[in-house]
Amino acid sequence: MRYVAFLRAVNVGGRVVKMDELKGLFAMPGIKNISTYIQSGNVVFDSNAEKDTLKTKIENKLLKELGYEVIVFLKSFDDIRDIIKRNPYSERELDGHDLHLSMLSGKPDKEGLAFVQDVIAPLEQIRISGTEAYILVPSKSFGNSKLGKVNLERKLKVSSTTRNWNTMNKILALE
Repeated sequence: MRYVAFLRAVNVGGRVVKMDELKGLFAMPGIKNISTYIQSGNVVFDSNAEKDTLKTKIENKLLKELGYEVIVFLKSFDDIRDIIKRNPYSERELDGHDLHLSMLSGKPDKEGLAFVQDVIAPLEQIRISGTEAYILVPSKSFGNSKLGKVNLERKLKVSSTTRNWNTMNKILALE
């Protein structure tokens, strides 16, 4: 099966890992055809291992080799197709906006989600589907968004990693 490991906290906050090094860290039994996509910690590979076992194996190796915890959001290409299909925003809503996807480690806290939605409205939106948060912000404003000023992980009581929508679509094209 073909997978993408979306890594949290790689190449941010002083935790720099070159893509060649990252690719080498994934070179372990049961993982093959390894490649990376852009500098934000996206590793594409093939494996026949069970998904949860594979995730744990990768996280343990990264902890051992890098010296800090790296949370892995492991998705098959079927998962990614499903995530893209579930995009809750219409073409009209996307006009003049940028879409980002936050992968969540679990179901978000409902009270925290209500707080986040109140803080970011009306210019920004967040919609949850399963363990994905679809985040809509005015074009080219994600870095300065109200959402960026809210600690999403703390409020939702989950770990997360975020990619822009173009990246998600380009990764899907790597299948």
